[in-house]
Amino acid sequence: MQGFSDPLSRSYARWTGIFYLGIAIAGGFSIAYVPSQIVVAQDAGATVANILTRTSLYHMGIAADLVVMVFELMAMTMLYFMFRHVSQTLSFAAAMARLSMVSVMSAMLFFHAGADLLAHSDQVMTHFTADQRADLAGFLLEMHRAGVWIWQVFFSMHLLLLGYLVVQSGRFPVLLGYGLMLGAAGYALDSIYAFAFPDVTWLGILRVGLLAIVTLSEVGFALWLIIRAPKAPETVRPALAPNRLQMPA
Repeated sequence: MQGFSDPLSRSYARWTGIFYLGIAIAGGFSIAYVPSQIVVAQDAGATVANILTRTSLYHMGIAADLVVMVFELMAMTMLYFMFRHVSQTLSFAAAMARLSMVSVMSAMLFFHAGADLLAHSDQVMTHFTADQRADLAGFLLEMHRAGVWIWQVFFSMHLLLLGYLVVQSGRFPVLLGYGLMLGAAGYALDSIYAFAFPDVTWLGILRVGLLAIVTLSEVGFALWLIIRAPKAPETVRPALAPNRLQMPA
């Protein structure tokens, strides 16, 4: 476990990048691909039919969500220790924002589980008709989608702080840090657009552009950690070393 012992070592950076990239891969599968194959907009009956006929894919999506959350906890913790020499307060705040996001995402899984139960079991909501059960399953999936609007607000805060820490650290390309800070607004705007202003065309276009920037910045940051694995300047290391009692001469 030596790779996890020194937050400023190259092996530590590579492990952090691996977890971060794993989040992007598993998250892309569970958040983007699986819903595109299962959920039919404005048609709860067709959605339930897809859950029944493509159960394995639906369950794989839930499993991928769990992988994301485990990787998130590792990445969040490692990022905190990696950047606490820059600012302990801001690094901790960034970690708490990401932990809040993971907490919301964890709660959202209950809605997926509920929709799956309604689709497969006839032992729940027995007084409901098939159409009513399908509508309830669709409602639960809509609640899951609404949860995305909540966790994106916390993630925006995390990315803004992480981008600042990246810039101030002097160990990474500042372009990545500025990309994280600028693109962070994309997640907040996506929530605002979906919740309050879905008919404002220019806002929808702006959030897509910002989300593209932050996606490239996050993937670029993860790859930089894995491939370049920057070594910390020796002048930084004493700040992280445990205080030692000085014996009087």
